Amino acid sequence: MKKNSSPKFTHFKLFHLLILLFVAFQIGYSQQAKSVILIYLEGGPAQTDTFDPKPDTNRDFFGPLKNVVQTNMDNIYIGELLPLLSKQADKYSLIRSMTHGVFAHETAHYVMITGDMTKGQVVYPSYGSVIAFKKKDSYKGILPPYISLTSANSRFNEGGFLGNKYKSFDTNGSPESGVFEVDGIVNSLVSKQKFIERTELLKSFEAVNKFSENKNVQDYTNQLRNKDIELVQGETRKIFDLTTEKKELRQKYGMTRIGQSCLMARKLVEAGVLFINVRVTGWDTHKSHFPRMNNMLPDLDKALSSLLSDLDEKDLLKSTIVLCGGEFGRTPKVQWEAPWNGGRAHFGTAFSYLVAGGGFKSGQVIGSTDKTGENILTRKVFPSDLIGTVYKLMGIDPYGRLPHATEGELPILPSLGKSGQSNGLLYELIQ
Repeated sequence: MKKNSSPKFTHFKLFHLLILLFVAFQIGYSQQAKSVILIYLEGGPAQTDTFDPKPDTNRDFFGPLKNVVQTNMDNIYIGELLPLLSKQADKYSLIRSMTHGVFAHETAHYVMITGDMTKGQVVYPSYGSVIAFKKKDSYKGILPPYISLTSANSRFNEGGFLGNKYKSFDTNGSPESGVFEVDGIVNSLVSKQKFIERTELLKSFEAVNKFSENKNVQDYTNQLRNKDIELVQGETRKIFDLTTEKKELRQKYGMTRIGQSCLMARKLVEAGVLFINVRVTGWDTHKSHFPRMNNMLPDLDKALSSLLSDLDEKDLLKSTIVLCGGEFGRTPKVQWEAPWNGGRAHFGTAFSYLVAGGGFKSGQVIGSTDKTGENILTRKVFPSDLIGTVYKLMGIDPYGRLPHATEGELPILPSLGKSGQSNGLLYELIQ
């Protein structure tokens, strides 16, 4: 009897194992991120004044910003100028051990936006471009899949070897102004009637001067034109109209460039855009560092905390990855001497990133630095580790390949898994 019943029992266990695997797959799939918002603090924010404060040092390190604020999560403290974010710590996690060892803006931008630290000859695409490429068959939106508010961080936000088709679309304009002018889409100087008249004039011209008798060419041209008309005059245009949002909500985000860009990013997520880059300049604080922090950190606090709560209230946070950080950090030790007079220099040895939503765990801190913040003590996180984890949560194989016109297929993240360039995906932060 035992010999006869054993196979049945094995098959029974195998059947239920398959069911469990299927359920696990479905759960994992249902948690897959659909969009990414990168709030990129260009110039390099000071980690010791934001997400990795060092109150037990002295004035040479914390300057006038000695105090910290406890968040709504036990044992997590952040800088004193981020009180609103302190109430949202259950919605995000902190990485306090980002590193790449690069101290120059241009090179740091490249490694932080592409994840490539190989120093090879190939210029890699940004991870926004890679996501746009990998999702091209499933993305059905009229808007570009990769949008920068209001301009790309650097030339490395282009498509790299994937080509300009996958580069960032820069809106330009000022979302905090009365009318958010968006290049090629929103132009307050051209009325709807004037646009219709111009379109009709173009049609009449083409009717007399046909550039092609080929019906396929004509159909394709009409398809592109209809798409363009929808962008400029259709319902899609309204996505960029921030006046449709409640005044109280706009003020909660802050009527600043970063505040209204973050609100615009939420609207673009609702429109299905895959990757939204919110570029925030002014963080290269060699001089007047602390006076600038007194102005800039409250603006960041309002914008980012409002974005997290807004996404959460609209049930979008679980499917939207939110990242906040720059190309590097700033020196923990203040440069009091002239000509800096209280500034902080570039620092690529150890810096911080905030991550939230889209399958990232919340209320966690990974990695740590020493008492002064000058050295990493635990869990180094390289750009390829963070970007690879974003790929994974977006349903993209971080160990996959990308096509190159002359080099054949190249690894999507050439640094991932390489000693000194990677320390592994952030599995400890994946739900």
